Amino acid sequence: MTYWSFEDTNLKIVSDALHIAEDKTGDFYKFSFSQWKRHRYDVKTQTFLADDEISSFAFALLNKCTTPFEGIDQEKAGKDFYIICLQDHQILKALKRDTSLNLLSLLVYIFTHELIHIVRFCNFYQRFDISGKEKESEERIVHETTYRILKELSLPRLDYILESYQPHRICDLGIQ
Repeated sequence: MTYWSFEDTNLKIVSDALHIAEDKTGDFYKFSFSQWKRHRYDVKTQTFLADDEISSFAFALLNKCTTPFEGIDQEKAGKDFYIICLQDHQILKALKRDTSLNLLSLLVYIFTHELIHIVRFCNFYQRFDISGKEKESEERIVHETTYRILKELSLPRLDYILESYQPHRICDLGIQ
């Protein structure tokens, strides 16, 4: 099956969005640059996704592995590594369907959401391998935290995106 992929012009926006999300998430958790380095992750866009990394419903999938690539030094071997698998086709479909969305703002929301998951998993606030009610609760906590991080950020149409996810934020907040 053929999927829409980001064009080269979109990749600059992807990079900018990741930088903004890292900055805002790091500020929220009061991370220094070296603390961010302990939360190991990478981003893949549609072009680089394997078949099992493609979703028909999500804007991004988060995968966990122990070794990011072959040839890694022994010091880093065996440590958790996360891959944010952007679903270009789903994001582009949403932008086409809803002209009130903005690519940069939507990507900032998506990246912030996934980075919060990574922080929570790496700091043992939540296990990666959960399902059912636990997963629903985790998603609500992450949506709420995403809102708290981004609510003061001034980006085009970000308020629309934050408002759209409001029903997903209703939860009893636990450990942040």
